[in-house]
Amino acid sequence: MTPPDAKAPIAPEDEVVRICSELIRIDSSNYGDGSGPGERAAAEYVLGELAEVGLEAELFESEPGRSTVVLRLEGADPARPGLAVHGHLDVVPANAADWQVDPFGAEQRDGCIWGRGAVDMKDMDAMMLAAIRHFARTGTKPARDTTVVFFADEEAGGVHGSHWLVDHHPEVFDGVTEAISEVGGFSVTLPTPSGPRRAYLLQTAEKGLAWLRLRAHGRAGHGSVPNDANAVVRLAEALARIAAHAWPREYVASVRGLLDGVSELTGIPYGADEPSDLLATLGGARGFVQGTLRNTVNATMLEAGYKHNVIPQSATAAIDCRFLPGHQEELLDTVRELAGEFVEVETVHLDVALEAPWDGDLVESMKQALLRADPEAAVLPYCLSGGTDNKALSLLGITGYGFAPLRLPGDLDFVGMFHGVDERVPVDGLRLGTQVLTDFLRTC
Repeated sequence: MTPPDAKAPIAPEDEVVRICSELIRIDSSNYGDGSGPGERAAAEYVLGELAEVGLEAELFESEPGRSTVVLRLEGADPARPGLAVHGHLDVVPANAADWQVDPFGAEQRDGCIWGRGAVDMKDMDAMMLAAIRHFARTGTKPARDTTVVFFADEEAGGVHGSHWLVDHHPEVFDGVTEAISEVGGFSVTLPTPSGPRRAYLLQTAEKGLAWLRLRAHGRAGHGSVPNDANAVVRLAEALARIAAHAWPREYVASVRGLLDGVSELTGIPYGADEPSDLLATLGGARGFVQGTLRNTVNATMLEAGYKHNVIPQSATAAIDCRFLPGHQEELLDTVRELAGEFVEVETVHLDVALEAPWDGDLVESMKQALLRADPEAAVLPYCLSGGTDNKALSLLGITGYGFAPLRLPGDLDFVGMFHGVDERVPVDGLRLGTQVLTDFLRTC
């Protein structure tokens, strides 16, 4: 019997809202050009939260202020292969004028915590911290040796974060065979013949990433003189060809598994045509899934010229390319062909596509942790149209999954929260996700 004056340990779900809010209030914007504040302040916050419960973590910096935190926890069964649990501390910038609230204010409104990083991914960082602090307070060990990492620079490809750590300190991941991180384990509410039913999407795959720069070359001249070698025109024509290209649709294993599962639950068939009716049932996850039906290319930046009456000698554009597993060379070859003879294609950043098995002990542990919290739900695989730091860890042979569990309202535009305006995370979903993550780490 617990003595009447003894205090019960703080449950992780009872402090996750505080931790998430305090992390959001730390501006760790990553502009991708080295001009942001860096992750040092957020990393020092994490170190402080760990030290408060007697845990000593390591700080790694690829450059001053570009900070990654690493903590190693001994597992209940050290003979089992190790697990990495990782998040990132940086966020994309936010233009405060576009928001209803201060993007770094962590205001609570309408049952949500609002702010940059609320879902990408200071919510998961907070869940990780809350679970670890609970383990430290109660003397609980995770099921297996666990390496917990809070990375820098994920929002700019991990050059100063995950890739740097893998290249310079691979020993951090000695013994680790599997990993979990962001953008998986969240729920959608599907219309089924027996009524609405939640399905949680576990991320088992993610598209590859190619950030390319197109550089058109031409003949400089006076703006009043006809010019059939105008670099701006050549670049515009190249972008138009790329934008008009119809990338063939293909269902990789994870996408097929999701569509089959949704079709079975909803009773909506799909076939050779675009599965529009099926995608419409996915609510806030539709955008992520729609982006995994084919390779995609989007123009994101343009730069040309220096004066109104001067035709420049060159013009550049940035394009963001995402390719399905097994389709890297196809995408790169197609973009080069579409760019044409007057446009040079330069690779700025290239990262692999991933596809992990939809079976095994780790997947089963993730499923069961979700179903213990939400027994009537279904759990399905899916492919992420974006990318995570699992790409860097894959270079060490580590198999990565997306598992940042959240139970979401069916009408929340979840995809729109990522890099969007008025980013927010439901408090109830965050609390339940913390329970699920803590349960998973204890039993996986």
